[in-house]
Order: sequence, then structure tokens, then C-alpha cells
Amino acid sequence: MLDVLVIGGGNAALCAAIMAREAGASVLLLEAAPREWRGGNSQHTRNLRCMHDAPQDVLVDTYPEEEFWQDLLKVTGGNTNEELARIAIRASSTCRDWMRKHGVHFQPPLSGALHVARTNAFFMGGGKALVNAYYRSAEALGLGIRYDAPVDSIELDGTRFVAARVGNERIEAKSCVLAAGGFESNREWLREAWGQVDGVWVADNFLIRGTRFNQGTLLKFMIDAGADAIGDPSQSHCVAIDARAPLYDGGICTRVDCVSLGVVLNREGKRFYDEGEDFWPKRYAIWGRLVAQQPGQIAYSIIDSKAIGRFMPPVFPGTKANSLRELALALGFNEDEFLETIHTYNRACQPGTFNHAVLDDCHTVGLNPPKTHWAQPLDWPPFYAYALRPGITFTYLGLKVNSEAAVHFGGEPSRNLFVAGEMMAGNILGKGYTAGVGMSIGTAFGRIAGTQAAAAAQQYREATHHAVA
Repeated sequence: MLDVLVIGGGNAALCAAIMAREAGASVLLLEAAPREWRGGNSQHTRNLRCMHDAPQDVLVDTYPEEEFWQDLLKVTGGNTNEELARIAIRASSTCRDWMRKHGVHFQPPLSGALHVARTNAFFMGGGKALVNAYYRSAEALGLGIRYDAPVDSIELDGTRFVAARVGNERIEAKSCVLAAGGFESNREWLREAWGQVDGVWVADNFLIRGTRFNQGTLLKFMIDAGADAIGDPSQSHCVAIDARAPLYDGGICTRVDCVSLGVVLNREGKRFYDEGEDFWPKRYAIWGRLVAQQPGQIAYSIIDSKAIGRFMPPVFPGTKANSLRELALALGFNEDEFLETIHTYNRACQPGTFNHAVLDDCHTVGLNPPKTHWAQPLDWPPFYAYALRPGITFTYLGLKVNSEAAVHFGGEPSRNLFVAGEMMAGNILGKGYTAGVGMSIGTAFGRIAGTQAAAAAQQYREATHHAVA
């Protein structure tokens, strides 16, 4: 009988499979996608948030455990499990040598990119290169890999994993790791989670930044089978992306990073949130949810020429106009409402020393909502606008785990069924996000799950041997 079955094909699944194989277990990995689309959402990532107490290779200065924890605490609003969060944080300081051993290369961040030279280690070639490196290493280790193999259901004996089913095929294993992602590609489930506004399904206007293969089939099966769930199904890594992005797999290049440099208006020409609340890596993943709450699930990021060169340009050019009135007409706004909002904002901007690299003193007074930092009048033509839609990366509803990544049933941890990656990230990410932490969680708990699954398989072998003896 197979020792360890790993269900999923992204970062967490690969970390689990490789760790289990390194521990001496026979391992089979089942990836739902065809080979050319392997890797799930991990292929669209580009960095890992890392704790470090001194400068390390591609990381400058320090980023101690407590600061990492406080950053996570802030973005989640306290909706996080501290024990599990600190496990991921501490593991992020020691995983890079192991990653390099399996072919992952790192590079310094681009100059000024995302303010993360201190906190995040960037993958050379991005997530696609990371995924390919892990698959090469897995194959070299003799690990079994099957593509086009979506798991439909799991066979359980109480809390114990027995087998998985791919169509009519039954695959037994001594232990199992679930790492098959969330349900962000399942439009019906998204509709159920987000509901209707004015008779319109909110989720129908969502774009999926990542893989089309994360249907949540296994997650739903496990919850229905009595596994303990955690998280709000409407909470997710939800980014404001270019409204012209493709329905699936647009990835990072569809993100619009100029939000903090101007104002964001809904289709009624009104601002609805503080664009300068905090550094973009700590706030970019709340803007998708904010846009989802606006009429028609659309908004517009408005900047002037002072912002050009201060943000990573998106893949699509913005709407350009030589005057604010011309821009309003081009976007289909009511001109008077649009101009009143912009002029009111301009009058509220206070003199200060603009510096996008720090939380500067450029703010508004008497404006609701305020703009806390980087507030400059929009007065330097030409002007630009980017239409924004909610872009779902991954969902936070998942399976409850402990420090050993074990799936729980009625509070009781399974002894041979483990979970990693998006399927359990909601234990740590109740809401909000900070750049790179998803990879920190997936890498940490993928490695834990693989180690525990190999140990469970060994225990099964020993128990069987003693029973036979």
C-alpha cells in the first residue's frame, strides 16, 4: 500500500510531498490540472514573507518575529490563531536553505518595489519557476505524480483516512495530505457566499486572478463529512484588479498599484475608503472586497501625472485625458458629481513633504473618508483612470488544524489526515492580507503536513508488523 497520498499540485502540496519522500515514504501526488496548468495559484506568486533578525542574502535590515506578528495582527484585525501564526512566522526564517536545495533561486526585489526589500524574499523567475523547480526535484526523488486527476471524494473510517477516489478509481494510502486549494473558481459557491445586491449576484462581477481548477470539491466534501471548518466563506484574498483582466489566470500583472497615489471613486463618483491608510503591501488585498461592496462591483482609480513613475505600471494602459472634465466624459461619469468629488478632495489636501516610501505627512482635513497619507491635489495633467473589478485569488474558508496540521473532526485530530495551504490558511488569515504571507503559511504547513504524514505512515507500518508478528 502507498505510504502518503498528497492531493493538490501547488506550493503546499509540493512541500508536503517532498518532505514525506525525504522522510523515506512512498508518495503519490494527484494534481487536478493538466501538466501545462500545474501549480495552482502558486504559479502566480513571486515572494515569501520572511522573519529575520539580521540581514540575510536577499533581505536587508531586520524583520523580527514580533513585528511580523504585529503586521499580521493588524491586517487580520485579530482574527487569527496566534499559535499557528507564530509557527508559520518562525518557519519562514529557516525554510530558504531547504527551498534552495530543491532548486528555488532568490533575487533582491526591484528597486522600490512594494517597500518589501526588508520583509520579502523574491523568487527568481516568480512562482512558475518555483513550481517547476519543485516538480523537477520531486521527480528526481522518485515521487509519483499524476495530472488530470481531480479527487471527487474521500473514504474515511471515523477520523482516519482510508482512500481517495478519482472518478471510479480508488487509491488507498496509509496517510494523506489535503492541499487542493479553496473554492474561488466555483461561481455558484461564490454566489452563495456573497449573496445579491439589488437583485444582482455580487460574485458574477468577480474575476479569478488564479487557477480555474480550484472548485472547492474536496473542501466541500470534507466539511459535509464532518471535518471542522474555520473561516467566513466571503472572506478571501480579494484584490482590486484591472477590469479588463481575463476571467482566469491573470495573475499579478493585472493588479493596479496606483490606488494610494490618487483617489478611488465608485460609479456614482463618490470616494468610499482611505486610499492612504497604510503601505500598499498591507492594504492591497482589502481593495477587492471594498470594490465588491460598491454599485455594480466597479470602481475607478484616478491619478494625475505626478504619480507616473511611482508605481509598477499595469499591463493595460489607463484612460488618459487632458482635463478632469474630459476624463469624466470618457469614463461615463456625471460630470458635476465627478468634478465636485475631485475638487473637494483637492481643497482638503494639506501641505506636506510627499514621500511614498514612508507614512508621510501629506493628508486631508475635513474629508470623509479621509486620506491619511500621500494626499496630493490632482492638478497636473494629463490625468489617468483605471477601472477596477474584484479579483479573487483564494478563499479563506478552510479546515481547522492544530500545530501538526491534522484535520479535526468534532475537535478530535485525525492521526493520518493532514491539510496545508489554502485549505487551512483561514486558521491564520481570518481576514485581510499582507504580501507574501500566503506562501509563508503554505510552505510552513506543507512541510509540517508532509513530515507528519510520513510519520503516520511509519506508525501504520509498525502497527501492522506487530499485529502480524
